[in-house]
Amino acid sequence: MTGKGIGYGKTILFGEHFVVYGLSAVASAISNITIAEVQGMKKTNIGKEFIPGLELIDNRLSVEGYKIKKRGEMERSFDLMFRFMKIDLQKTPLKITLSGNLKCASGIGASAAFASAVARALNEHFSLGLNDEQINEIAYEGEKGSAGNPSGIDNTCSTYGGFLVFEKNLDGGKNKIELIDVAKPLRIVLASTGITQETKEIVAVIKKLRSENKEKYEQMFLDYHEIFDSAIDSLKSGNEKKLGVLMDKNMELLREMTLSCSEIEKIISAAKQNGALGAKLTGTGRGGLVICLVPDETTQEKVAKAVSEAGFEAAKTELGKK
Repeated sequence: MTGKGIGYGKTILFGEHFVVYGLSAVASAISNITIAEVQGMKKTNIGKEFIPGLELIDNRLSVEGYKIKKRGEMERSFDLMFRFMKIDLQKTPLKITLSGNLKCASGIGASAAFASAVARALNEHFSLGLNDEQINEIAYEGEKGSAGNPSGIDNTCSTYGGFLVFEKNLDGGKNKIELIDVAKPLRIVLASTGITQETKEIVAVIKKLRSENKEKYEQMFLDYHEIFDSAIDSLKSGNEKKLGVLMDKNMELLREMTLSCSEIEKIISAAKQNGALGAKLTGTGRGGLVICLVPDETTQEKVAKAVSEAGFEAAKTELGKK
């Protein structure tokens, strides 16, 4: 029997960096997915095995060097999921094929999408009858192979889809993850600056800046708290214009935190000039990705074209997909 499963990519709509200090963030699944297919394998493909008992065919789209760099993480993720599900590859060798339209890159939840897709495919292949909560537990185990001690935000987006609120427990307890119902999915253009940054390094820089000017940062935290509250109301009511304004306000705070760069600003400028309701960096900053909120399919096409003509890779997708 062939088992098949999907896992969504993810992005952060509000609150990157602010979450480090215990403030709430809004994350969302995007419509781009990773697909996993699981089949039984005869013990004749020894030379093709990814790990003993597993043949892996990875047809996912990816940025250059991603699959090589992530090989060790994937091995750990598979091992953790197989152990958690009590799957013995010596008794039941498997062939797993990965595909889909989610382009693997840092910051888009690719490792969680892979884990969730594999968990669903294994569930179907072995007819285990697991529910979404149990699939999410397996995906969380898989995420440990990449993140060590994951927050749970990525695998929850990948498994359930839709939007969620995330709040880090600064005392070391369980983080708050709450799925939220919204009026409708949001159309966005996801643009790449082509720059990769190390999250830990940027977080350390921001902590240093905060320690040097605590009063300024406390005011920014208060300003962000108001943005977050309004964003939740706007998501639930489907007020896209207000959401766009709030994204721009969030971006202003991120600029104050020195998290923008010329590439981010060029993308934002191109998007806004062509009808985007709002645009901001998502994730680490000083490079990485930019999300541009658009009101309709025509504007989405126009913004994607403008961003591409400005020299950046652009993808059309949706937030809140289930």
